Amino acid sequence: MPELSVIIPTYNRLETLRHVVPSLLAQDVAPETYEILVCDSDSRDGTAEFLAGMREEHPNVRHLPGPYTGRAMARNAGIAAAGGEIVLFNDADILGSEDLVRRHLERHRAQDHLAVVGWEVQVRTYDEYREKREHPERRGALHPPTRKRLSWLYFLTGNASVRREDLLRVGSFDEEFTGYGHEDLELGFRLQRAGVDIVYEPRAVNYHWQDVPHEDQREKMRLAGHSAVRFYRKHQEVWVLLNLGMTPVSRGAHSLLTKLPTVLGYFDARAPRSRFAQRLIEQYYYVGGIKEAMATGGPHA
Repeated sequence: MPELSVIIPTYNRLETLRHVVPSLLAQDVAPETYEILVCDSDSRDGTAEFLAGMREEHPNVRHLPGPYTGRAMARNAGIAAAGGEIVLFNDADILGSEDLVRRHLERHRAQDHLAVVGWEVQVRTYDEYREKREHPERRGALHPPTRKRLSWLYFLTGNASVRREDLLRVGSFDEEFTGYGHEDLELGFRLQRAGVDIVYEPRAVNYHWQDVPHEDQREKMRLAGHSAVRFYRKHQEVWVLLNLGMTPVSRGAHSLLTKLPTVLGYFDARAPRSRFAQRLIEQYYYVGGIKEAMATGGPHA
């Protein structure tokens, strides 16, 4: 049996998946040490044929198709089918460094009841991935080098591993999170409450290859606001409310910007070129999603 199972949810992501799977097969540990489970929401872009071809030479690649309603359900299918004691979550647009599996395994071998979050480096193109892979000094930084432990707010399942028994003990992902965002943070919240330490391992590096257009990112943030409301309705605690940005201050700032369309339009136009403007606009749409969900009684009032 493998020691670790890599779980990748996907839907029509063959363009990046055809690079991601080979990166995960090029690990510096023996192939029998781990398996790759691609949990495919019945893609129609040739994903099944690609994985069948990969499996001919790499029997540790497994294709798990199904009518999954979202990433939470797809990942749960992977957890249920996993042969490894350790589960490492990756995504269909995230390429692994050659020592990714080894770095996660080393931490779990040293301590039980642990969640390990690695360094997910952001890249917009495949060429940028290759550049940052070969030149570590160009990756920037995700957390301060002294950071050892993380809160549930940083349990991001693009690069995170947990023992399978701990996932099952807390109920795995909540499949009611069918939209964008927060299904991983909510699982991290339950894991931490159950006594699982969340630690940062900056040597476990992978590369998130995405270049989301500004308009699409705004919509993703609005949907994340809906998911934040679901999170809070499940865990109605002040600390959750504050950390998810559901405060009267944030809602008041949103209302003020709504009444100043010229100012809002100025920052929206600058967002593709200004990090500050981008953050402001993303937060505006995120809080807008929160207000929509609260006003309509959804999601899952």
